[in-house]
Amino acid sequence: MIPDHIDVNVSGGLQVALPSMARVRQKFDPSKLDDIPGAIRAEFTKPEIRAKVKPGQVVAVGCGSRGVANIALIVRTVIAELKALGAQPFIFPCMGSHGAGTAEGQRKVLETYGITEEATGVPIRATMETVVVGHLDDGTPVHMDRHAAEAESIVVINRIKPHTGFRGATESGLTKMLAIGIGKIIGASTYHMHGMDSFPELLPKIRDMNIAKRNVLFGVGIVENAYDETALIELVPAEKLATREPELQVLAKKNMPQLFFDEIDVLVIDEMGKNISGAGFDPNIVGRNRRSVKWPAKPFVKKIVVLNLTRVTHGNATGIGAADVITMRIFRELDIASTYANVITSMNLDGGMIPMVMNTDHDAVALAVKTVVRVKPENCRIVRIRNTLHLGEIEVSEPMLAEVLRQPERFEVVSKPAGWPFDAQGTLAPVTEHIHAAA
Repeated sequence: MIPDHIDVNVSGGLQVALPSMARVRQKFDPSKLDDIPGAIRAEFTKPEIRAKVKPGQVVAVGCGSRGVANIALIVRTVIAELKALGAQPFIFPCMGSHGAGTAEGQRKVLETYGITEEATGVPIRATMETVVVGHLDDGTPVHMDRHAAEAESIVVINRIKPHTGFRGATESGLTKMLAIGIGKIIGASTYHMHGMDSFPELLPKIRDMNIAKRNVLFGVGIVENAYDETALIELVPAEKLATREPELQVLAKKNMPQLFFDEIDVLVIDEMGKNISGAGFDPNIVGRNRRSVKWPAKPFVKKIVVLNLTRVTHGNATGIGAADVITMRIFRELDIASTYANVITSMNLDGGMIPMVMNTDHDAVALAVKTVVRVKPENCRIVRIRNTLHLGEIEVSEPMLAEVLRQPERFEVVSKPAGWPFDAQGTLAPVTEHIHAAA
């Protein structure tokens, strides 16, 4: 068992000369929805949507585990519009193996996002039981959440974005929710046995089976901009998902934030968690994925340091194995059962591997910098981010400023380089607090 403090014999120690860091604003398209309830109400006026909702109809509304911007507001508004059409909606967790693979854990995830019975005015019915609604041609059983399967109709709400482990016409979004999310842990495990590389073909088949066997009305597709803000909300009828979701996926990829660098020596991530990305921190951003996943390595990051878990991830550190160094704080907050349930379901076991554990934030950063070969610490190319969802403002080390200044169309330098704000215990001020203090 690792104690509360580790004494490691590091040659030369960890008092390395860290370069100063400057705050930099990255420039993305800022287009967003100014009136989210109004946009949803407008979608409900579409004849093809209104015709699907019948007075008295019991509607199971599936909500997932991702940290979607404005998700509580979106869910409340969808529920209100269904009620206005005379339906009787309830909410069910539509999140595969997340929440430690338990009904109570999944309910807790929803409540953390503000999706509660009190806030929405409807019941939340959580179960891990499923109904097999049919079988694919190869005999694969198609599982559906029991409450959803027994309802008169189904609606799912999800953000559409690039997936962290495969590429296809549809990746993370409505199709995935109507396959893996609605299939609970048994369905998710069954489908992952095919291998994630099969998902571009497999998940649409499962989605279509669920649509054919049960009354799926529509999906509420959400696309965000690069600043983690709601850019578009569209109600997509079930029969149009196969053609419309790929178009929304193209838009989501166009909107996705990035780090405008080809190579980074050390990437410091203040926080990771399931609300940030299915992989804790998004491989689409950091250019590094699990060993079994073929992935373009851009940017090429030599060392990744993660300092914290988000509060709402409830100790689920799935994806932590992609980091090189973590802090003792993360190690102590790690919920092994929740993390393992998620990682085992994915079949990519290295997602649960434990990186090097350092006692403090300072030591974690210093170890990463010290172990970059052929680079002196003071010359290290370091990028610090809050998480992989929030990349509008980042910090970069002084050796990177020349590259930043050459690209005014991408960057704006907001503050002069300054030292790292470690306190006496070697803890860094959160990047947002430090940024605002420097402004």
